[in-house]
Amino acid sequence: MRPFLLALFLLCLANIAYATAPVAAKPAFIVLAYHDVRDDVGAQGDHDPDATSTDHLIAQFDWLKANGYHVVSLDAVIKASQGGPALPDHAVLLTFDDGLESFYTRVYPLLRAYDYPAVSALVGSWIDLPTGQTMAYNGAQCTRACFLSWAQVRQIQQSGLVEFVSHTWQLHMGIPGNPQGNQMPAVVTLRYDNASASYETEAAYIARLHADLRHSSDELEKETGRRPRAIAWPYGAYNQIAVQVAASEGMPVSLSLDDTLPDVRADSTIPRLLISGNINANRLGWLIRHQSRIDPVRAVQVDLDYVYDPDPAQQERNLSLLLDRIKRMHPSQVWLQAYADPKGDGVAEAVYFPNRRLPMRADLFSRVAWQLRTRAGVRVYAWMPVLAFRFPDAPNLPSLGGEPKPGGDHFRLAPWDPHVRQQIGDVYEDLAMHADEAGLLFSDDAYIRDTDNLGPWSGMTPAQKTTALIDFTHQLTDRARRWRPEVKTVRNIYTRPIVDPAAEAWFAQSLPAFLAGYDMTAVMAMPQLDQQRDTARWYRDLVKRVASVPNALDHTLFELATRDWRNHDQPITETQLSDRIELLQAAGVRHIGYYPDDFIQNQPRLEAIRPSISIADYPYPEPSR
Repeated sequence: MRPFLLALFLLCLANIAYATAPVAAKPAFIVLAYHDVRDDVGAQGDHDPDATSTDHLIAQFDWLKANGYHVVSLDAVIKASQGGPALPDHAVLLTFDDGLESFYTRVYPLLRAYDYPAVSALVGSWIDLPTGQTMAYNGAQCTRACFLSWAQVRQIQQSGLVEFVSHTWQLHMGIPGNPQGNQMPAVVTLRYDNASASYETEAAYIARLHADLRHSSDELEKETGRRPRAIAWPYGAYNQIAVQVAASEGMPVSLSLDDTLPDVRADSTIPRLLISGNINANRLGWLIRHQSRIDPVRAVQVDLDYVYDPDPAQQERNLSLLLDRIKRMHPSQVWLQAYADPKGDGVAEAVYFPNRRLPMRADLFSRVAWQLRTRAGVRVYAWMPVLAFRFPDAPNLPSLGGEPKPGGDHFRLAPWDPHVRQQIGDVYEDLAMHADEAGLLFSDDAYIRDTDNLGPWSGMTPAQKTTALIDFTHQLTDRARRWRPEVKTVRNIYTRPIVDPAAEAWFAQSLPAFLAGYDMTAVMAMPQLDQQRDTARWYRDLVKRVASVPNALDHTLFELATRDWRNHDQPITETQLSDRIELLQAAGVRHIGYYPDDFIQNQPRLEAIRPSISIADYPYPEPSR
């Protein structure tokens, strides 16, 4: 214990430098999620990204106390959410996941010293690991000794400081989530069975959740005398179905991982700030005070059609090219096509995921999205049409117009028709059911002309049509959120309604309405679409129009073209593209993207575009070998 006490003494002295720092305005409720706490974090051979060193945890506890934060219990949070006593200003809930042995040897003594309550989330099967058996845990092999014993759990519980909750019994693991065998979070994944070449049914999935959570609750009650009233979702992954199952098993409160701020109300899922990277106390303070920050977005829009190939070996080579390029480029987001468009007309006649309404060209979206997320470290948004669908089993659904002419309008189904809404909604729900996407990109087919076949919408004003179309996309989002509650939304908007608000009558699009309706609005800053000259003046004027709407630049992304569709699809030079990005940034634009990214032909060239689109620090990573 000598290093532990020495660290405590030295850090208490070090904290004097910032203990008297002024307290800034802070949200009323913050939840911190910790994992392992050790003295050797960062030592050679340590691969645990979520571990915190003992001295850093002490410093963080000191920082909270010195800066006016009040550590509260889960019981206080629950009572406040039910109309009981309000939480104190600057309340903090401490949570520790995985039931590691360090919670007893490192964390529990500190909780007693500071008189801090906390939550500990236990994985039953890990505590029950048979003697002599090992399991992989964050880059190391763990035995039974890595985890708390039930005797230690009972001893800690007697202090009254710690509430033990479920972290599932055996769902803190990956299971096959697609034919390619990607291991995905068990709580939110339909298991893929290679033997039958089929996915788990929804009914079987729900039964699996019930069995596990009931086992976890029964065991906690047997060992502690109390059934858990909360669950911490492994990896922070959950969905509405899992929340309902947990509530039915006596756990109406659940804990996720997300940067959003929690709200003390009768809400069943509480987002938590993951403490990783062994951050110091000052960094923790910055994260707490900037939890609602808006980070710049750098987005690359990718055609999944470029990855697909009927030859599986070639398809894997294509995927490797994409992964290597995105990893080296390091944007923050990839907007990945989820539907097949070999004709290039923007109409979904097939998709890249299992579904009940359209042919599946290949079960590919889940594979590529998961690889991009885990290997390239980007957030993946599913790029989908809103109205441009052709359903083979429903060829007579009403459309907004006749067959489009080349270079003209999209083919679009009528959003006012209930059968259209049902069919498209089914596709969106099936996408979310089979893929772990961070967001949805509603494509540029979501517009309405005043000359369209508007049916019952014919008497609407332009603003009412805009609202009705936004409401339809919200219904699609709600269908997806049954499986992916935290999914974000982005919607494409043409520049005409921004430059000339009267053009809303021709598009049913409005920048103020989009800013209110979506997490991000993606302006297609492509003068070629409007047959305008590609001049610096055009971009500056566009930025001024957007900036005239209060706070618009915080939630508006400017998407540039890498090809000139009006000039035989010629590539736009990297110099011109980089100049445009620099111009936009100089004018105050925060979020930037481009389309398309041809990773097969390396266009735009990686070395040329990377300085403009990457969020990585120099030097950039070298290519994989």
